[in-house]
Parts: sequence; structure tokens; C-alpha cells
Amino acid sequence: MDRRQFAWTLAAASSVWPLAGRAAALTETDAAAGVRAALERGAVAAVGLLGRTDGFLGNPKVRIPLPGALEDAAGLLRATGQGKRVDELVTAMNRAAEAAVPEARTLLVSAAKSISVEDALDIVRGGDTSVTDFFARKTREPLGVKFLPIVTKATEKVKLANRYNAVAGKASRFGLIRQEDANVQQYVTAKALDGLYLMIGEEEKKIRADPVGTGSAILRKVFSL
Repeated sequence: MDRRQFAWTLAAASSVWPLAGRAAALTETDAAAGVRAALERGAVAAVGLLGRTDGFLGNPKVRIPLPGALEDAAGLLRATGQGKRVDELVTAMNRAAEAAVPEARTLLVSAAKSISVEDALDIVRGGDTSVTDFFARKTREPLGVKFLPIVTKATEKVKLANRYNAVAGKASRFGLIRQEDANVQQYVTAKALDGLYLMIGEEEKKIRADPVGTGSAILRKVFSL
């Protein structure tokens, strides 16, 4: 792609990112550097917000609820005096996610730094979920591998989790429970990743809304009107 064609592509994408009137002044290098900086800043900020006490449990946007079947039964469990166990499991699930998220920082930053011009263009064209889509495509599988042992360690001592897994595992084989909800540890790992990508997207929106406020020259150049 030559520079004239690249500038036209950025101009066409100005409805997605605020590059109108500046596209012709941007080079491929500028655009890629701006996207890398935005990705890295968003990733580091999201990890910082979530990877601490109450990062998940205290944030209604990402707080992890009980798996579907267990959530449906929660009222009955509370009515039969098992409310403490229900609350214990909810807390354990969210604490597990909070413990796992810091493991994402290195991989996310590496993915951001290694972004290609083609990836940068995909993000420019991709709309509001472009950053989430990029990180999910590049990092979801390896992060799932990193998160699962941490989540397992944090939840394996909760008796209700073990009881649920035993029952739900059998029910899923008969199609009574969704496969993704049949194991607490795998469920929490998936929800932790969902929450992480959601918060990265929130950080991206802040950068788009106020690039000057970031204090970064390249972000200001790429994202300012």
C-alpha cells in the first residue's frame, strides 16, 4: 500500500477514529506508533484497574456472577440456609479473576509493541470494538492458559464450587447446562478475560475522547481532530 492510498484509507475511516483533516499529514509509521501507544496504555491501565482487590468484585461492569444454572438456583440455596456458601463462591470467583489479571500485562504489552501496519489499519477500520477484537485475537488463548491454574487454585477450596462442577459436568453431557457454564474454573477464566478486554475498550474510549489529556505527543497527533 503506497502512502497516498494509506492516507485515503485513514480519511475514509475518520468516522471511526477522529482523524478527519489530519489523515494526509499522517504516515504509516505515525499511525502504527499511535495505535501501539494506545493499545499499550489501555492494556496497562485495564490491568491496573482489575488486578487489585475489588477490581472485579467491586465493579458492576465486570463483576462475575454465578454460572447460569447456579445463579438460577441461588434463591433456593439461600432459602435453605446456604446463602453463606453462595456468597463465598461469588467472592472466590471474583478474587480469582483479580489474582489472574496481572499475569496478562506482559503478554498484552508485547502484543501491542509488535503490532504491524496491517493490524493498525484493521483497528482503524474496526470501529468501537477494534481494540478488544485485536487483543482477543492475539492473546485470548494464551492468557486462558495462564489464568486457569490461578483461578483453579483460588476456587478449589470452595466446597460449593466442587459440588457444582460434579453436578454440572454430568448435566452438560445431556445438554441441560451449557458447556461453558459446566465448570466454575473455566467459566471464571472466560469471564475474567471478557472483563479485561471490556476495560481495555473503556480505556481506549478515554484516549479517543481526550488525546491531549494523555500527555503523549504521538497519541495527540494521531487521535486529535
